[in-house]
Amino acid sequence: MSYSHLTTFERARIETLYEQGKPIRTIAEKLQRSPSTISRELKRNSQKASYKSEYAQEKYNERRLNCGRVGKWST
Repeated sequence: MSYSHLTTFERARIETLYEQGKPIRTIAEKLQRSPSTISRELKRNSQKASYKSEYAQEKYNERRLNCGRVGKWST
């Protein structure tokens, strides 16, 4: 099964709907994503019970830069 990462637009949409008090299932339906994807995104990138899409995108970019194998000779 293939998957795709959340886009900046989707993160902004999550932020808007979450601030409006929409349930995770409703947000997932509107974005055509799994509720677990939305739940994971909120859990991973929330700070002090609020979700900011800009912060989430920055953390995503940071994680992408730091992922992957470290070369044998790069110490």
